[in-house]
This record gives sequence, C-alpha cells and structure tokens, in this order.
Amino acid sequence: MKKFICLILCLALFPSIYAQTDKRLKGLDKDLNAVLEATKAVGFSVAIVDGNKVIYSKGFGYSDYENKVPTDANTLFAIGSSTKAFTSAILGQLRAEDKLSFDDSPIKYIPELKFYNDNLNNQVIIKDLMRHSTGLPRHDFSWYLFPSADKDSLIERIAYQEPITGLRQEWHYNNFMFLAQGVIAEKITGESWEKNIKSRFFEPLGMSRSQTLLSELQKSDNVAFGYELKKGNVISKMDYYDISGMSPAGSIYSSANDMAKWLNMWINKGKHNDQEILPEIYINEAISSQMVMAAALPEEDHPDMFFANYGYGWMETSYRGHYRVEHGGNIDGFSASVAFYPSDKLGIVVLVNQNGSSVPGIVRNTIADRFFEGKKTDWTKRFIDSQEKAKKMQEELKLEDSKTTQIKNTKPSHIKQDYTGSYENAGYGSFNIIVENDSLFAILKRKKLFLRHYHYDVFEPFEVTKTGIDTTETGQMRLNFASGDGGEIINVSMKTEAALEPIAFKRSPNTIEVSNADLEMYVGDYNLMGTTLKIYIKNENVLYLFVPGQPEYELMPTEKHKFSFKAADGFKIEFLETDDIIKDMNLIQPNGTFKAKKS
Repeated sequence: MKKFICLILCLALFPSIYAQTDKRLKGLDKDLNAVLEATKAVGFSVAIVDGNKVIYSKGFGYSDYENKVPTDANTLFAIGSSTKAFTSAILGQLRAEDKLSFDDSPIKYIPELKFYNDNLNNQVIIKDLMRHSTGLPRHDFSWYLFPSADKDSLIERIAYQEPITGLRQEWHYNNFMFLAQGVIAEKITGESWEKNIKSRFFEPLGMSRSQTLLSELQKSDNVAFGYELKKGNVISKMDYYDISGMSPAGSIYSSANDMAKWLNMWINKGKHNDQEILPEIYINEAISSQMVMAAALPEEDHPDMFFANYGYGWMETSYRGHYRVEHGGNIDGFSASVAFYPSDKLGIVVLVNQNGSSVPGIVRNTIADRFFEGKKTDWTKRFIDSQEKAKKMQEELKLEDSKTTQIKNTKPSHIKQDYTGSYENAGYGSFNIIVENDSLFAILKRKKLFLRHYHYDVFEPFEVTKTGIDTTETGQMRLNFASGDGGEIINVSMKTEAALEPIAFKRSPNTIEVSNADLEMYVGDYNLMGTTLKIYIKNENVLYLFVPGQPEYELMPTEKHKFSFKAADGFKIEFLETDDIIKDMNLIQPNGTFKAKKS
C-alpha cells in the first residue's frame, strides 16, 4: 500500500520535477506570475504537452477570489467555445462508423431544421456547419438573451435568422451550426450530446473531472468562480451562465490536466494509449484549412505570423513559422485557449476565470516562444503598452462625446404604460416590458434590464445586477419602439447584427384577468350605422366580436372595459359604462373611432 501511495505522489510531482530540469521552462513561473499581475486576472491554470507527456501543469492565483482559494491544474473552468472541436469530432467518429457523410444535408437527420431561404435548404451540407460557411452571422442574442433547454426549439429559430452573405462565400462564425451538429449526433446515436461527449471522449481519455452540465459542475470540488474586471481595476464576481440547450457550442467544464489529455490525443494522430479515439484521416481533415477566415497578412513587427483559416472546430494560423491549431473560448467570467503545434508535437492549455481575458493569448505565446528558436516577444509588456494606448484613446474619445447622435430635449410619444406588453420574434424569443417604480424594465428569462430614455421612442438598456444598475458604461444596443396607424406601440426593434437591418419584436398588450361573470356585462348586439355587431363568449371565458361578412375576432382584456383584437394590430374596443350598465362601445381602429349602441 505504501509503495502504491508513493507511486501516486511521484506521478503527481512529475510535471513539477520535469519543469525544474527542462531549460525551456526555467523561470516560467516568474513570467506567468507577471502575466497574472499585469492583467489583474483572478487566476488561471496551464498545462504543456510535449510529445506524449505533460511536462508542466500548474495553477496561478485563485479559483475563489473572496476566500483566497488557490487555483491548481485540476481546477475546473468553463472552456466555452473550445468545446466546438469535441462536437465536430463526434461527427468524425460517426462518419468512420458509416453513419453519415459530411456531404449530406443536415435536414436529412433533422427534418424540422429549416433555413432562411430555399437555396440554403437545398444546398447546405453538414460540412458547412462544421467550418462556418453557411453565410449566417452569429445571431448570438437569440440564444444568449433568450435561452432554452430544449435543443429542438432552438433549432426552429434558425428558419427566421437572416444570412449576411451567400453560401460558402465568406466565413461567418455561428454557434447555432454547432448546435445543429450536436443534434445530428443525437438523432443518429439516440443519446444526448452530453452522453456522447462523456462516452466517446471523457471516459476513454480519462478526463474524469470534466463535465458538460452546469448542475454537475456545481456538485464538483475544486471549481473556479468567474470574474470580470470593471472600470479597469475592480474585480467583480459573475454568475455562471448556463448555456443549456446550446451546449454543443460551448458547455464543457474542464481542467488543465484533463484538457492536456485531449490535446495529447490530437498530437498523437487520434490515439490514446495505442487505442484509436479519432481516425487519423479525420484528424488531418479537421486541422486543415476548410474555410478562409481572413487575410491575416503579416504585420511589420511580426512577419512570421500570418494567415487565419478554419477547419472543423479549430482555427489554423502560422506562429513564428510553426503551424498552430487553436480554438479559444469565452463565456461569462471565463476565457480559454486550447492550442497545439502538430509538427512540433507541442500542446498548450490555458484556462482563466476572467471575462473576455487577454491572459490565454499572452500565456500561450509566452510559452510557445520558449519552445521555438528565434525571435521572442515580451507579450506581457506588449499587453501593458496596448492598455496604456487604449486608455489614452478612451480619454480622447471622451472629448468627442459632444458629437453624440442623441437628440436632446425630446420625450417619448406615449406614457410608460403604453410600452408595456409581451414582445416576440420567432427567430429569437419573447420578453416582457413592465412599469416598476415609475420606470420601464425589460424582463428576460435570466436578465432584467432598466430602460432609460435616449431620445424620441428610443431607449437604452442597462442590466439590473445584485449591486444595482450601472448606467455609466453604455453599450451600442438600443430599443426603438414603433407606432401603428392607430398610434399604439406595435413593435420594438434592436440592432442585433451590425451588417443586418434591426430585427423587430411584435408587441402584444399585457392582459388582465376578467371573470366570466364580468364578461357577461359586455355580451349583446350593438348597432353601428345600421350594422349589427355581436359580442359573445366562447370557450367559457373568452370574449369575441363578430362583424357580418368578416371572421370572428378574439378580444384580449387590457384594462377595465378595454380590449384589444388578438389578431389585428391597431384595433381596440372600449365599452362605455353608464349607471353600472354597459350601454355603448367605441370601436377604435386606425382610420378613426366609431360608436356603437347596445340594443
């Protein structure tokens, strides 16, 4: 037993002992601590794979800033979009099993999947999903602001999401296409994406700490909390973001040590302990250029860094003349970089609990420079210098604030109550707008936004957090309300994609509860210029209007004695009460208001 314990301890200490003897790693701890200080990151973990060995794995800073819990190489982090290579790899295995072809239409496996136009429906193949060549932009607000645990309901939104360019003309990153890959695998295997990841990769690779569900992460030990840096120097804890149904695009939680096993397999042509996990033919295809991302011409001070292409869940570039395969990851409070250099058999994992962090790139490049002979860059100093330049530029921009497009001294066209209601877009989702403490708020599934008047019928959203509402950091998103011919608010538009027109969310007025007994007072015949209009109740408690020669109209109660037409914008009815009796009604429509007398 003692020999067994000794062996375990020796294996655990091996990377640190190796680090002391490998000249390439000399002084690395000092350099990485300098990165931690310069970036004001809470913590990060690093692992280096050389050939088939992990020669360095270590944590820096804290996994829990408030309680000063140290980070180590087994600490779990959200890896975000570094998940994508796992998802495409499932399809690589299924192809080897003759379960699919990358030239198949994804609709063959997901009949309910539809695209924005017939050309995409008829021409998109699975390979387009894997290399981001559908022409659809991100449409990320659709899943981020309107999350769903139901993958199928998210898939249905794709039909309403407009492309930005033609099929295979340009590379455009799209998380929904990786969702679709995960669902294809589910349809073929009969297992969830989460189970496929576990059985096909975590278990055979010995990635025993890795998880795919936030609920499982929260049951684990040695887990990092996420943080963001506010106003340049204030460390603030962030809530975990549950990617939920979009899991195939970015829902893996892992450690540096576990991710080193994943990289070891890729470096060794798909094998782990002489067992094939991924076919070598897929490995070579996945890390080759399937789509050009950008020209990425060499810079004057870095002529040995150039090109930017995409494979299947991997990005390819040249670093110091060495072929690099990498994918980053970003999700609330976390950033990551998972990279390897196939010709050099070198792999580097960097996992950080800092939102939108520069740490992964700085650490990855700092380590790579130690392994490649030739020019070296002080990436930490370069980061510090860029921060100083950004700060000066920000100060200069503050002087330009007077040139804002905001029109001063305007006011909304309606009272606040008129903006309330439910707003829905089929490609995104729905949310409610309410009045609370004389202010407008948008209520989304996981967020509450304060709406501050900007000008006319345009409002700026600010997130309501546990610490309050910070209105000093404004974003580019604005909500622009539109009125119908009758003057009522009919929709709100948001600019969700820079190159596309704003998308509109159709408004349905908030309704109130009206008992069947109270509805009875409205029932009867009403005379409008010789035409009899009928008001009646159906389905026990739903009020309807019938106009001769027209379909019946369902009425929705919005205020006392006031109803809106469910299927006709701008049409309303107001019942008029005299001596506690309904005697007349006003039919309000875009071309005027008409009074009808109860018979």
